[in-house]
Amino acid sequence: MTASASVVRLADGRTAYVKRWAGCPDDFFRSEARGLAWLAESETVAVPNVIAVDDRSITLEPVPRGRPSARGAESFGRALADLHTTAAPDFGAPWAGFIGPLPMENRPIDGGSWAAFYAERRVLPFARAARDRGALSAAGLAAVEGAMERLRDGAGAWAAEPPSRLHGDLWSGNVLWGPDGTAWVIDPAAHGGHRETDLAMLALFGAPHLDRIVAAYDEHRPLADGWRQRVGLHQLHPLLVHAVLFGAGYGDQAAAVAGRTG
Repeated sequence: MTASASVVRLADGRTAYVKRWAGCPDDFFRSEARGLAWLAESETVAVPNVIAVDDRSITLEPVPRGRPSARGAESFGRALADLHTTAAPDFGAPWAGFIGPLPMENRPIDGGSWAAFYAERRVLPFARAARDRGALSAAGLAAVEGAMERLRDGAGAWAAEPPSRLHGDLWSGNVLWGPDGTAWVIDPAAHGGHRETDLAMLALFGAPHLDRIVAAYDEHRPLADGWRQRVGLHQLHPLLVHAVLFGAGYGDQAAAVAGRTG
């Protein structure tokens, strides 16, 4: 991936943030723009406005920068809970999906449950890609496949929640903190999914004041019993994405998590 980002001044005097990628896949930036608009439509979390988008770039209003705070984290937890209660029509999305530079299938599965969507559209494609790139062993792939079989066969009532509107790639680097403590979310892989997934992604690489975010979320929109034991399950997808991008260390971690899942 050869991309660039720069701050520019527009003809009307506004400052803008421009991301360019000459060789990006078709719909890459348009997918980002649609995801940002879909999140903004919920009127819950703060997202940057899209000024312009084309096949090879996106121009955004810049996010004011500050530092995370405990109060801001609590506000973000409540906003994220409200985002997740905003309706999504299906598990998936009606636009092309990407996570980082990688394509991600967003087509819903006809009549499919979240467990089927998560297995077939999120985890297994990246597990196979990681195997093909030498980042996941045959035994590791078998462990992941076994975890997905157990999920589809034995998911509890928690998995029957309706689709939530997700950011979809909510690691700490995609949360920017404004000077007033507001948390802004950027670079979404937005789709309808299970709400625990966004929280698990926040936990994967650590987020400032994560305990405050989660506590405020759970107080505002309580999570289903046992959600802490399912964090690893929801982290399988991003771990496998990282295995495809960065190698076997993440593949080994995904295999270990899969072995404990179920």
